[in-house]
Amino acid sequence: MSKRMIETQRWLAVVVIFTSSVAMAEVPAELSGWLTEQEWVRDTDGPILSLGEAGEFDDTHMFAPAVANTEDGFQLWYCGSRGKVANRVFSLGTAKSADGRVFRKHAVNPVFEFGDWKHSVLTPTLLRHPDGTTLKEDGKLRMWFSSTWFEGESGLHTLHDTMSLDGLEWSAPSEALLQDVYAPSILKIGDDYRMWYTDVSAEPWTFRHASSRDGRSWTVHNEPVLVVDQAWEQSRLFYPTVLKIDDAYLMWYGSYWTDRPQTTALGFAVSLDGLTWHKHPGNPVFMPDPDRAWESNYVTSQSVMRLEDGSFRLWYASRKEPPFVNKYFAINTAVWKRQ
Repeated sequence: MSKRMIETQRWLAVVVIFTSSVAMAEVPAELSGWLTEQEWVRDTDGPILSLGEAGEFDDTHMFAPAVANTEDGFQLWYCGSRGKVANRVFSLGTAKSADGRVFRKHAVNPVFEFGDWKHSVLTPTLLRHPDGTTLKEDGKLRMWFSSTWFEGESGLHTLHDTMSLDGLEWSAPSEALLQDVYAPSILKIGDDYRMWYTDVSAEPWTFRHASSRDGRSWTVHNEPVLVVDQAWEQSRLFYPTVLKIDDAYLMWYGSYWTDRPQTTALGFAVSLDGLTWHKHPGNPVFMPDPDRAWESNYVTSQSVMRLEDGSFRLWYASRKEPPFVNKYFAINTAVWKRQ
């Protein structure tokens, strides 16, 4: 390596350190305690859910776990599909667990489909309390999801909702509630529904915020609330997952990871109002593990919940190394016990 290249690298390192210091200096004191190291521990030996047997609805692709706490443990819904990447159509499967780690698929999957054999059910999210636990309305689960027709020409993604008493039988998908929406995350705070989502109307993808009084008619904030602006992030942001703990909004989100080609990782950001966000200077906080073949390249489309003991559990989808025959390959979990 030439002397000039070495000096350039040293200069870039100083710039990164300076930029991080400035970012930290701008963080309100109430939030700084959240921007310490996150040590996520993978506490299973293998995937918690794997692709179905040949001929089953999820024999080629599976991703986007949405998790609810139940009286006897946890219930997880996920998107599964057969077919090649170009013509896949996702439906919703479900599985149950006593501890959030060992899951068993429902005997009769899928439990929900769009119904026209064209449009996919994508990136489901349940109505949640601020800490990520499940919030029912009139005794019913409420779920929003994005939908698109992958073989269609427009590429349009639309937001829909559905409701269920038992998580197995769901009402018909609503009409489109909003356009250009992917991977919504929705909390009920007071009387307001607040949503953070990936805006896929233009490149690069960014995050937007919207609010509603009924969860159906949404008012979108004028400006994106998060954009690609850290060195580790490449091309797009996707899969925001938001919680509100005490006075702090917490967001885990995905991006392509510049340090390793053909991989994704998770970043973290905090906010006092859900609109102005401060990214963790040590991002990404959760990365693929090359020693675990089933999650060597992708670790995104996640769901996060704070558990009764105060720890945080992450459920996420993963992808093995290329060739990417499987859009996503398995679903996994990890836990973070904040110090």
